[in-house]
Amino acid sequence: MYRIQTLNNISPDALETLRKSELYEVSSDISSPNAILLRSANLHSQEFDENLCCIVRAGAGTNNIPVDRCSEEGIVVFNTPGANANAVKELVICALLLSSRDVIGGIDWVKTLSGKGDEVTKLVEKGKSSFAGPELMGKTLGIIGLGAIGGMVANAATYLGMNALGCDPYLSVKGAWGLSRSVSYAPDYNTIYENSDYITLHIPVNDKTVGMINKEAFSCMKPGVRLINLARGELVNNEDLLEALDSGIVSKYVTDFPNDTILGHEKVIAFPHLGASTPESEENCATMAVHQLMEYLEEGNIINSVNFPDVDVPRSCKTRICVTHRNIPNVLSPVSGAFSSLGLNIMNLVNKSKGDFAYTVLDVDVDVAEDTLNHIRSLNGVLRVRAIK
Repeated sequence: MYRIQTLNNISPDALETLRKSELYEVSSDISSPNAILLRSANLHSQEFDENLCCIVRAGAGTNNIPVDRCSEEGIVVFNTPGANANAVKELVICALLLSSRDVIGGIDWVKTLSGKGDEVTKLVEKGKSSFAGPELMGKTLGIIGLGAIGGMVANAATYLGMNALGCDPYLSVKGAWGLSRSVSYAPDYNTIYENSDYITLHIPVNDKTVGMINKEAFSCMKPGVRLINLARGELVNNEDLLEALDSGIVSKYVTDFPNDTILGHEKVIAFPHLGASTPESEENCATMAVHQLMEYLEEGNIINSVNFPDVDVPRSCKTRICVTHRNIPNVLSPVSGAFSSLGLNIMNLVNKSKGDFAYTVLDVDVDVAEDTLNHIRSLNGVLRVRAIK
């Protein structure tokens, strides 16, 4: 039986899929779990034992998980890209409108008219010009990142009559196929900065992207640009942002990641991290997470891992051996040699790599003794080994 520890409120319907199977024990109190299923719980200070095979994040971001340490320990980390894409896309559309028309300021002002009686209508007509703003139609929206969310935003922009200009150095073939023909492709970020009336960010935070929207980037932008960041707060240098807001380079900043540096600035609209806060999104993320967890534990297939390569192949015989290991020379030969020396026939072998790490599955037609598995575990570069029967 597989022991699944949940660290946040996960959709009951998704968990019911696990509980209906005799293969799983699911609880927040489980010790020494085989898998951890979570949303936002912080695992950076948590130690993992040898029984933990995978960590599954019901959401896209994995900054609450020590991914590098998991990789070193052979623990596969999953996320659920695209499951919350529609929810975030809709909030981006809301952000575009709020950044253009001072709807929030207008609402707050109208509240001050309470008690004015018959004067309210005249006061509204007299004061409404203070909250006017431009239409979206005909303006250029620069989209940095054309993944699941960015692609949907780009397509939605074209439906709003905007000129969508996207840039993504890592655009996948699948992502490209999903883009409308009306979306133009920018060769670099500077092209986005120089030509966009609105810019929206849809990229992950890593060593290359932290603080990428900084003084240098702002200096390339059109005066009065409206910047939307529902991706990650760390993408923007806050001190440089304040300078850009005060100078008029940025006329409005809409973010889903409030911080004390920017809160209170009249040109900042901050949401309380609402991007994926819809019941549909949470259900989609949980359902996808559970499916990926079951595929990995029961079949050894990796779908949507952030630290190991995707491997999704049907099992061809009785036993599947799953090996997480370093992507270095001379790992596979000793592994396959261990089976050959015992006269065991490997019916199917799949090996894929992702950066410094790799994953190998071997299908064999007999049970494999624990001594053989321990021998493989002892080989140079091997991180974790498990047998699925």
